[in-house]
Amino acid sequence: MRLREKTIWVTGASSGIGEALVRELATRGNRLIISARNRAKLETIAQELDLPPENVLVLPLDLSQPERCTEWVDQVLQHMGPIDLMIHNGGISQRSRAVETDWKVDERLMVVDYLGTVALTKALLPHFLERKAGHFAVVSSLVGKFGTPLRSGYAAAKHALHGFFDSLRAELWQENIRVTLVCPGFIYTQVSINALGADGKATGVMDEAQAKGMPAAQFARKMIHAIEAEKREVNIGGKEKYAVLLKRFFPGIFAKMIQTAKVT
Repeated sequence: MRLREKTIWVTGASSGIGEALVRELATRGNRLIISARNRAKLETIAQELDLPPENVLVLPLDLSQPERCTEWVDQVLQHMGPIDLMIHNGGISQRSRAVETDWKVDERLMVVDYLGTVALTKALLPHFLERKAGHFAVVSSLVGKFGTPLRSGYAAAKHALHGFFDSLRAELWQENIRVTLVCPGFIYTQVSINALGADGKATGVMDEAQAKGMPAAQFARKMIHAIEAEKREVNIGGKEKYAVLLKRFFPGIFAKMIQTAKVT
């Protein structure tokens, strides 16, 4: 599938990877639905895109309110018509030791990063099934493949995404429904600044590894290529992405390495 002149919905579109995806997709003449909590930022981005106003719908949403997903899907279908691609990018990260982290933080991570995405998927799925076509692209993380220090709740939510979407892909491949799981490594965004600490408040700290990460625009181009190639799963980042292979083939070495790995 060539991502040109398609109708694409992107969550988490107000900054970072989501914003980079929106800007790159706009250059290819796609019709876009851009969603996040920050309406003002979304409207600014929409005005800056080189697209006719009718080809961009700003739809603020909060993934911590999964009960509203059907309402949001109805709005999108009413205003934009058939959807070709849903990019699940919305979410929050974490920087805290499990023993110090209030369980309410784990709950919030699971609701926003997993349950909100699942609810939105299920709300949109009848539309894809009716059309016998549709593609879900899910921004997970390398910690959706392995856990690291300071990410226990975040890693759990991302692991859950893999379980759900791998199962969904296996169930619906004959219905022409595609699923691409995308696992970023260190990408230069504000994700660590906005990450939750042990008390549930944003840390406000830029990780050193994040600051040296791949530019979001470069990541967006690589992710779009993976979607077009209908990849089932892809790891994108620097040398940290090879940790997936290390865990698979040398799990003992990986276990010792991750104990002392610099993850901030």
